[in-house]
Amino acid sequence: MEQHKTSVFENGLIWFGAGVSIAEILSGTYFATLGFSKGLLAILVGHVIGCAMFFLAGLIGGLTRKSSMETTKRSFGYRGGLFFAFLNALQLVAWTAIMIYDGALSASSVFDIGHWFWCVAIGLLVIIWIAVGVTNLAKLNTVTMALLFLLTVVLCKIIFSSGDLGSAPVDDSLSFGAAVELAVAMPLSWLPVISDYTREAEKPVAATAASTVVYGLVSCWMYLIGMGGAIIMGTGDIALIMVRAGLGIAGLLIIVLSTSTTTFLDAYSAGVSMESISTKFRGRTLGIIATVIGIVAACLFPMDDITGFLYLIGSVFAPMIAIMIADFFLLKRDHSGEAFSATNLIVWLIGFLIYRYLMTVDLILGNTLPTMLITMILAILAAKLTSGKEKDA
Repeated sequence: MEQHKTSVFENGLIWFGAGVSIAEILSGTYFATLGFSKGLLAILVGHVIGCAMFFLAGLIGGLTRKSSMETTKRSFGYRGGLFFAFLNALQLVAWTAIMIYDGALSASSVFDIGHWFWCVAIGLLVIIWIAVGVTNLAKLNTVTMALLFLLTVVLCKIIFSSGDLGSAPVDDSLSFGAAVELAVAMPLSWLPVISDYTREAEKPVAATAASTVVYGLVSCWMYLIGMGGAIIMGTGDIALIMVRAGLGIAGLLIIVLSTSTTTFLDAYSAGVSMESISTKFRGRTLGIIATVIGIVAACLFPMDDITGFLYLIGSVFAPMIAIMIADFFLLKRDHSGEAFSATNLIVWLIGFLIYRYLMTVDLILGNTLPTMLITMILAILAAKLTSGKEKDA
């Protein structure tokens, strides 16, 4: 039986759900100290950078019909790729726990019946999403996304009609470059995930483009809601913003549904990454296990500050995808038949160290873009150098 291919519309719905996220709104609240105009510019610049990388990463999976972590084997070898699959599975399980924790925390602020209750409730919704399956979500996603769209439009209207966007006190607690990096962080965090969905697309190029545009626009919108809410309501607490906006139960629905639709992608892709390490288990089963781990962790551990976690993701996956882009689109090289590509692994390590160093430097466009450009140049130079030596031999 031929496997069902997802349509362009279905891919767009999946990434609409990823964009409508409490984590994205929360990230937007930090931009309030820049003022509305400067904050909006930082959001747009960061998303253009992040979504360009998002598109190229998704296109590799769509054209090769391979999952995100399977595509890494093209650049790092079939054993070298397992290293990134393992790291990706770990970060996705961590994201699952963080998203459930944040959703439960916000839901408890609106309707307090216990943090653990909301962790379990949100986790169970995620498990239902995984059990239904990514290729069978069309009708369920259409209804859910329509509801989320209406709720977020209402939230947006209430916030932006409640006060003066130019009223926020501006300070230098967040530089423009740091703000751009914070905007890059969300699309960047999806780079090791996007191909898990574009690989099943009926029209891979169109589906990847639709996924990128939909996610980019919705993510900017969520950041804008967060920034606007923080400016007008005078707080970065999402639940408090919704309560002050008079949403109540509607706000609770936004929190629970948006957390579930976003966390589903993390948990499902955690399973797919582990499946690329061992085929003994199905990705869907592993995704459910990842969700259960996330529920337990969200109930037991505080996860309020994830800044260091976001930077760690960037330092690992920005140079990784830079090498993959260089190999696939520019060098046309495929190392999947080799155990390891020592050259690319060394270049990745250099890229990792460059990212960590640039974290100490305040660059106007953040540190992801320069890290990726430098890493791509190093990958191309290393490929030319090693191919020249092979010819001499």
